[in-house]
Formats: sequence, C-alpha cells, structure tokens
Amino acid sequence: MSSVRAVVVGASHAGAQLVTSLRQGGWPGEILLVGDEPVLPYQRPPLSKAYLAGKLGLTELAIRAEDFYVKQDIKRVTASVEEIDRSAGEVVLGTGDRLSYDALALCTGAHPRRLRAEGADLDGVHYLRRSSDVEGIRGDAVPGRNAVIVGGGYIGLETAASLRALGLHVTVLEAADRVLERVTAPEVSAFFTRVHQGEGVDVRTNAVVEALVGDSRVREVVLASGESVVADLVIVGIGIEPTTELAEAAGLVVDDGILIDAYARTSDPTIVAAGDCTSHDMARYGRRIRLESVPSAVEQAKVAAATICGKDKEIAALPWFWSDQYDLKLKIAGLNTGYDDIVLDGDPLRDRDFTCYYLRSGELIAAHCVNRLRDFATSKRIITEGTRIDLGGLERTVESRGTS
Repeated sequence: MSSVRAVVVGASHAGAQLVTSLRQGGWPGEILLVGDEPVLPYQRPPLSKAYLAGKLGLTELAIRAEDFYVKQDIKRVTASVEEIDRSAGEVVLGTGDRLSYDALALCTGAHPRRLRAEGADLDGVHYLRRSSDVEGIRGDAVPGRNAVIVGGGYIGLETAASLRALGLHVTVLEAADRVLERVTAPEVSAFFTRVHQGEGVDVRTNAVVEALVGDSRVREVVLASGESVVADLVIVGIGIEPTTELAEAAGLVVDDGILIDAYARTSDPTIVAAGDCTSHDMARYGRRIRLESVPSAVEQAKVAAATICGKDKEIAALPWFWSDQYDLKLKIAGLNTGYDDIVLDGDPLRDRDFTCYYLRSGELIAAHCVNRLRDFATSKRIITEGTRIDLGGLERTVESRGTS
C-alpha cells in the first residue's frame, strides 16, 4: 500500500460515507476516521424515534459493520481533534498525539443550540444529538412522568411522539406562532398540531421560556407569560449550530458553516469538508445554504472523496429530507424558501395523508408529502428536471394562495 494518508475528522454520516467512497474511489494509502464517540458510526435520525422508543439498538443503527472497516483497511481512531496544523500537514489529537495527513477532510457536524435561560443547567435537562444523550433521556423517561419539550421543530415533534409511545405526559413549548413555522406552510403546521393533540400532546405556541426552576433537578418550566409547566424532565430542541471551531482556528473561511465550493473544497484547496458543518452556494436557489440533511451529507462526502482522488464531481443533487412521527412519514423534496403560493392535494385538517406543493412564480420548488411516497418521487423528479407543470388539475381542498 502507498505511504500516503487521508485523515477524516468526524465519524458522522458524512465521515462514514467519505472513508467508504475514498476506498471505492481508489485512494491507495491509509485512511483514518477520527471520531470522539467510542462506538461505530451510526445513523442519527432514528435517535429521536426508534432508538429513543427502544425499538432499535446501536448495533442496528450502525452505518457499517465493524468488519467492513477491517476489510477495507480503514482505521478508526477514537479521539478528539484539537488543532489542525496546516503548515506541518498534521492534526493534533486531544491525547497530544499528532497525525500527519496528505489529504484532510472535515466532517465535524453540528451541535445543539443551547437554551439561554436561568436553570438550563439543572439535572433533568437534556439535548438530543448523540446516542449518549438518548441514554440519559431514557433514564428519566419513566411512564407517567411529565416531559416538557422546548422547541416545536422536527426534533421536538419526533421526540414528543416517541415519549408519548413510552407513556409519558408531554408538553411541547414553541416560541413562534406555530410549530414548524420556519420550514412549513401554516396548513402543514396545523396538520401536525392536530395530530399531536390527538395523541394527547399539549402543544403550546407563543410559549417563550423564561426560566427552569428546581433545587438540583428541574421541576417546572416558567414562561414569559407567567405560566408554569410541571416538568420531571426537559428536552431542548431549538436547532443546531455547525461545529466550525476547528476550521476557524485553522484559518479556513467560515460563513454559517465551513465554506466549500461545488467540489467540497474549503478555502484551503487541500482540505475538503462535508455534512452539517458546511455551507455552499446553490445555483438552484441563488444563495448560500447550510443543509441539515443526511442525503446532502452523503452526497457532499462522495464529492469530497472524488476531489481527494483527483476526480471531477460536483454537488448537484436536489435537497430532500424526512420525518417520522407516529404512523406518519413526511418526505420533503426541495426547499420551499421564497414560495409565493401553495396547492394542497388532500385535507390536512381531516386526513392523515396529503401533499403540500410549494410554488414560486408558478414553478414547483418543493413538496411536503405526508404518507404519499409516490407524490414525493414525482415531485423530486419534476423539481430536479425543472419541468414546467400545470398543477391546476390537482384536487384542491383550499384555494392556492400567497403567504403575504
């Protein structure tokens, strides 16, 4: 084997895919995957769903089995990376050891946004990003207890569904006017509110957390309105922030994520990056975007590996996402940013399956499909191809309308 070495920092979805694609792409030398969790790289989306509910273990969530890394001669290193020494071509580990590299990839991911409120450091307050976070939640998630979830985004709602299945009383506190306000149309928000309320979840909007109260352990959440909510445990799900400190300290350009080009190269063309830690210009949407998406992380990792191997490949796939809640599977094609009309096929106030099509100047730019996999596949193809279509023939339960 060649003496060259590729070091991939971050044993995430992106990291696990990148080392795989490196070997498949013909990288001739050593491949080191450095991560600070003492387990195999695993899928993160099921953490708030099947893993929290106890339906799957970490073995089932592993992206690849241990023998895959052995057979592909990919070495896993359990350590944190404290510094990138670009001039020496080395990374410095938390142990003080230094690893030289001929190619370096950053897949440092993201971390939960912290709740800035008095009492946020009390026992019983949790975040959900890693398997160890879920294990802490499980220890507190005793049937009959009162769980308060701060944040009505996808993580918050998925967690609510899982905790209800475990027999807890659940309250969701959302500071905005509606759940999923940042990412969906009001009709989609109303659908998920209806579903969760039907499952016994207390959904409260315009609910700004003022403080968490308790002795050493949280026992209630106090809102800015003066109301208080009894809490045996609190789970904070108010978004994630890209983990860019390592890149910033190394002098790489960071703008809401490590800035990469279409080939996943950072401002140092000898270093690539992929996954939730990155941002890049997307011509399709005419702006710089940071995507929190497994499919996007996987695509970027494949492109980054191709770049390292000297092959031309660009980031080009349409972003897509999914969310599982109760018996519902929401699949999202495209980004709805800047939409000016919607068309609904199905009734979100009555049905448990429907599609919300998002249009901008008459062009389909995104679709939110609940339990409608065919609509998702069709929408994904149409948006990718840029095909002009007439949506007027769709069965409508509300009139197409603007958001203004």
